[in-house]
Amino acid sequence: MPDPRFYEALGPVPLGELARLTGAELAAGADAGHSIAVVSVLGQAEADAVTFFDEARRAGLPSRAAQLTGTRAGACFVHRENLDLVPATCVALVCPSPRVAWALASERLHQPRRVVANAPAVHPSAALEEGVEIAPGAVVGQDVQIGARTTIAAGAVIGPGVAIGRDCRIGSNAVVSCALIGDRVKLYAGVVIGEAGFGVTVGPRGLIDIPQLGRVILQDGVTVGANSCVDRGAFDDTVIGENTKIDNLVQIAHNVVVGRNCVIAACSGVSGSVTIGDGVQLGGGAGVADNMSIGPGARLAARIGVFRNVPAGESWGGFPGRPLQQWLRETVWLERAASGRRKKGGEG
Repeated sequence: MPDPRFYEALGPVPLGELARLTGAELAAGADAGHSIAVVSVLGQAEADAVTFFDEARRAGLPSRAAQLTGTRAGACFVHRENLDLVPATCVALVCPSPRVAWALASERLHQPRRVVANAPAVHPSAALEEGVEIAPGAVVGQDVQIGARTTIAAGAVIGPGVAIGRDCRIGSNAVVSCALIGDRVKLYAGVVIGEAGFGVTVGPRGLIDIPQLGRVILQDGVTVGANSCVDRGAFDDTVIGENTKIDNLVQIAHNVVVGRNCVIAACSGVSGSVTIGDGVQLGGGAGVADNMSIGPGARLAARIGVFRNVPAGESWGGFPGRPLQQWLRETVWLERAASGRRKKGGEG
């Protein structure tokens, strides 16, 4: 379930209310008064949770269908065509767009905690160890924990429930929410940690946002450069591994997992659910498509566009990305071919 340090529970609510809210149809014989307390993704759902299954009947369905037939969820939004996959222990909520219905249910059952209005700049419930320094204009929300000798610069906002380790440096106007931060972490000016990831789906009246209910975890020794963003997970965590260094103006999307001792240069963008191994190096302006895997020790040249998995230890470049030597050979061949055509044109 969503971490209660960062998300308020608004439930439980009866299934009948969720059905009315989402326009779903309760399966025949279902108890409309059955209580649902939380939303969850399919693989993690328990008896008090509602989940969703949004797959169409097609090749590859069996592997995902097994998750549904084995789910422990109390209820599940599904297409009518998948009704037979829902186990007897789970109430089916039949609807044309399970993902949209789940998003509406998420908003009904959970909301992010916000800094209490009109409270002192440092909330009385915040726990500060010895030597913490908080500059004028900074805001520290309720139930925050800050380790010894950490400094919070002017204008920074630390949201409710955030935990920050020892010897950290939080820069001016940085915003941190829904995050657990280790020791010796540096966040430079303007960094945003833990805002909602980019999750949208098509509803009956256009695009709607899918609530993002995960966290960000920054391990010991991480540095995040000025005006960079690390989005919280959609449901799981976004994780930046120990001693990884991120440059200015970098975007790390939801559910990304970055290993230890990685380097990500300025203006790079890493899309959702990417996995990056230990010791990976991304050059400036690199772009990685969603759900890709970058193996440990891989090196990606500046301005690369990665659309397939990169094996461990390899060096890649180009757009679309491919092994570096292959890209260089193709670039040289293309330049020579173009030069030859120009010469022939001049002779004519």
